[in-house]
Amino acid sequence: MTSRPAEPDRIRPDEAAASADSSAETSYAPFAHLTAPNAALYRQVMRVFLLAKERFAVHLRPEDVHAALPSEHRPAAPDAVVKALDSLVGWGNLRADPDTARVTAVEDFYRRRFIYQLTRAGEAAEQALSVYDEALGRRGALQAVALHDIVTQLRALLVIAAEHEEGEPDPAKAHLALSTLTNRFEALAENARAFMGSLQRTIDLHGVEVEVFLAYKDRLIQYLERFIQDLITLGGRIARLIGELEEQGRVGVLLRLAAAREAADAAPDEAESAEARARARWAAKWAGLSAWFVSADGRESQARLLRGRALGAIPQLLAVVRQLNERRAGRSDRSADFRTLARWFAEAPDAEARHRLWRAAFGLYPARHLTVDADTLADRAARPVAASTPWAEAEPLRISPQLRRTGSYERRGKPRKVQDRSEQRRLLAEIAAKQAEEIAAARARLATDGITRLSALGELDPMAFGLFLRLLGDALATWRPGMTTTVTTSNDGTMDIRLTALDDGTTAEVRTPGGVFRGPDHLVEITDLTAGVPAREAR
Repeated sequence: MTSRPAEPDRIRPDEAAASADSSAETSYAPFAHLTAPNAALYRQVMRVFLLAKERFAVHLRPEDVHAALPSEHRPAAPDAVVKALDSLVGWGNLRADPDTARVTAVEDFYRRRFIYQLTRAGEAAEQALSVYDEALGRRGALQAVALHDIVTQLRALLVIAAEHEEGEPDPAKAHLALSTLTNRFEALAENARAFMGSLQRTIDLHGVEVEVFLAYKDRLIQYLERFIQDLITLGGRIARLIGELEEQGRVGVLLRLAAAREAADAAPDEAESAEARARARWAAKWAGLSAWFVSADGRESQARLLRGRALGAIPQLLAVVRQLNERRAGRSDRSADFRTLARWFAEAPDAEARHRLWRAAFGLYPARHLTVDADTLADRAARPVAASTPWAEAEPLRISPQLRRTGSYERRGKPRKVQDRSEQRRLLAEIAAKQAEEIAAARARLATDGITRLSALGELDPMAFGLFLRLLGDALATWRPGMTTTVTTSNDGTMDIRLTALDDGTTAEVRTPGGVFRGPDHLVEITDLTAGVPAREAR
C-alpha cells in the first residue's frame, strides 16, 4: 500500500505569500504539485501564468485563469481553479495579494478576493520542467552538416596558426574559430548520443506501430547509410587536420590566445586565476574533440564506435522487419503460444480438463522412481483425494525397495541399439568439401596479379563479395590518421591485402547480384597465401 502526498490545507494566501519567497530558497516545495492529485491541472495553471508573463501581464484573477485554461483541462466549476491556485500559493509557486480594485462597498473587504502572480521559485521550477520535458522529447540527429562545418573551422584554425610564423595571430579570430568549432562539435556529439538512444528504442518497438515502423524503416536505413559514408570520408580528414594542428604545438598557441581573451573580462579579484581556468577549460574541450575523432593508445575513437553502432543498427532493423513479417504471416512465437494456451484454459469445461491441459503443456508428470500404474490411477479415480488433504494424512506412495536400499532404480531390459550416423557424417563431409571449394574459388577470384584499382575488380559473386568485405574491413581497422598505405593479413591467415589511398577523388564500384558497392577508389593488392597448398591444409 502506497501513500500519495496530500494537498496542503487551505491557508490564507496573504500569510503564505509572506513566507513563500523565503522558504523557496531552502526547499523544493515548488515541485510538490508534480506528485499531488490533479497534477495535470496544476501544470496547466502554471503554464497560463508563464504565458501571461510573456504578454507582460503581472497579476491574474481566478476567472482569468479559468478562461485561459485549455478546454480539455478546464474544470466545470470555477471553485476548482480557486482551490488549485490556493494550493500553489501554499507550495510557493504563486503569490496572492488582496484584490482591492473591485471593492465598491465595505462588505467587499470581508470577502476573499485575491489576485495571483508567479513567485521567483515558481518561475524557476517551471523553467526547470521545460528543460526536462525538452530533453525527454529530444530525438537527436546524425548531423553530417556538422562534420563539414568542423572541417571548415579546423582549416580556418590552420590558417590562423600559420600567422604565428609571421607574427602573433589575431586573438579575436582564434577565439571565434575555436568557439564555433567546439559549439558545432558539442552539438554533433549530443545529437548523435540522443539519436542512437532513440534509434534503439525504435528497434525495440517501444510504442511503435507496425505500419508506421515499416514505412519509416527504408528512410531510416538510407539516413544511416548516408551518415556512415560521410563519417568515413570526413572523419579521416578531420583526424588529419587535428594531427596537423597538434604538430609543433600550434593548437597550444591558439588555446592560450582564446583563454587570454576570455580572461580579459574577468572581475579584478579573479583576474589572476581566470586565465588559468579558461586555459584548462579550452584544453579539456580540445582533448574531447581529439578523442572523438582520433584513436590512440589502444583506445578506439568515438567516431569509430559511433560508426560501428550505426552499422550494427541496420541488421537489427532488418531483423525487426523480418520478425514483423513473420508475425503478419501468421507464424507462431512464444507470446502467441501463451495467449493461445490461456484461451484454451479459459475454454476448458472443468478443473479436471484444465489439470490434463496443464500436464500436457508443461510436462508435469509423476516422478519416474514412483510406481504409478493403471491400478494406481483406477484406485485414485475410485477414491479421490482432495488437494487440501495434508500429506501426512493422505495414503502413502509405494517406493521400490531397490531405490530405498541402493539409492538408484534401474529397470532391466535390453540396452538401446547404437544409432548408425554414417549417412549424416557423409552429408556433413560433402557440405564441408563444397564450402571449401567455394572459399578457394573466392580466394582465387580476388587474388590480383600485382597492384590494381578497386574499380578494376569487376563483378563479384556473393561468396567472393563477402570475403572481399571482410578483407576490406580488416585493412580499414588498421588505418590510422596520416597513413596512406596499410598492409594486413586476414583473420584466418589465408590472404594478404595492401591498400593505398588515392588523392584523385575517384569512386570505385563493385557490382554484385545484390546491388552495387560504392566507395573512394584505392590501389589494392590481394595475395592468396594458400596458392599451391593442398585443399586439406588450406582448410
